[in-house]
Amino acid sequence: MFYTIRNDIQSVFDRDPAARTWLEVLLCYPGLHAIWGHRLTHWLWTHGAKLLARWLSQIMRSLTGIEIHPGATLGPRFFIDHGMGVVIGETAEIGADVTLYHGVTLGGTSWQKGKRHPTLGNGVVVGAGAKILGPIMIGDNSRIGANAVVVKPVPPESVVVGVPGEIVKRSKPRLPSARADLEHGALPDVIGDSLVALMTRVEQLEAHLSNGHGLKPAPYTPDHGVWVGEDFSI
Repeated sequence: MFYTIRNDIQSVFDRDPAARTWLEVLLCYPGLHAIWGHRLTHWLWTHGAKLLARWLSQIMRSLTGIEIHPGATLGPRFFIDHGMGVVIGETAEIGADVTLYHGVTLGGTSWQKGKRHPTLGNGVVVGAGAKILGPIMIGDNSRIGANAVVVKPVPPESVVVGVPGEIVKRSKPRLPSARADLEHGALPDVIGDSLVALMTRVEQLEAHLSNGHGLKPAPYTPDHGVWVGEDFSI
């Protein structure tokens, strides 16, 4: 038990640069409190005291703003940063060294009993506000961008962005020693990049057909990520 508690606390220091002292972590991290509360309620749930487990989980929900069903399975060194609004469903399964940010939902898409919530592999990072829905697998070391909505399985070593989530396979595996980073600005814009490539191709074709004369450039052409054009009347 003490080994698990020490690992939980160390995971905060490893993944939150704002953490300064052990006492601060013990007193001021609701994600940690919610995880510890779940370890108790999950034990009760698996030993038949389901009503007591649900009641205690609701108390932890009111104290931390984090709802973890006692039937969910959490792996070692799981970390919830900030935590407000996190919801983890009954049949969700979370691997080792997973990180969730606030507003994340691991939800179901069916009223049928049985497996209906996601499974997260080891080392997965889920950005703020992301929704992962249904009995799907998120592969090891994948990263879910902020506010993404994921409804289909994600292979290992992938990045998911957008609504619905678009999967981008990493060209190189993430190093096992790498920490969960916060560089959400570095996530790929798959739709925007595709539109830019398409418009560039269209401009090239127009220039070729007109021999460089008679056609104006496209009205809305991005310049270093900024769209330029006429008055959009907004």
